[in-house]
Amino acid sequence: MMLRIPTLIGLTASALIATWILVGLRADAENAETIALGRTIYETQCAACHGAQLEGQPDWQMLLPSGRLPAPPHDATGHTWHHPDDILFRIVKEGTAAIVGGGYESDMPGFADVLSDAEIRAVLAYIKSTWPERERSYQAETSARGR
Repeated sequence: MMLRIPTLIGLTASALIATWILVGLRADAENAETIALGRTIYETQCAACHGAQLEGQPDWQMLLPSGRLPAPPHDATGHTWHHPDDILFRIVKEGTAAIVGGGYESDMPGFADVLSDAEIRAVLAYIKSTWPERERSYQAETSARGR
C-alpha cells in the first residue's frame, strides 16, 4: 500500500503536534525565564500552604483533625519528585482529590480557573529547579516512563 504525499504530510504534521503537546506538558527546569515566572507564581499562589522555602506544613504526613493531610513540602524532603510531570500538572490544575479519586478529600484545590497551563508548568519548573540532581534525575526518568 502506497501513501499519497498529502497523507504522509498529514501524518508527519500529526506526529509533530503530538510531540509538541507532550513536550509542552513537561516543566522545563532549565529555562531561567520560566523558573523566574514560576517562582513569582509560587510565592503568590502556593507558598501560603507549601511554605516560602517549599518546606510544607509541619507534620505533613500526619492527619489533621479534619481527616485531611497538611500541605506537603515540595523540596527534596517531600514526595513531589516521585511523581511524573503529567500527574504533577493534573494535581495543580484539577486538585489532589480529583486525581486520587475514591472519595479522597484534600485541602489542595485545583487552579484551572486561576492559572494557565503555561503558568502551572512554570511553577513546576521552579519547584523542580530547587531539587538536587538525584531527585531531578529520578523525576525525569519517572516522567519519561509515564509513571
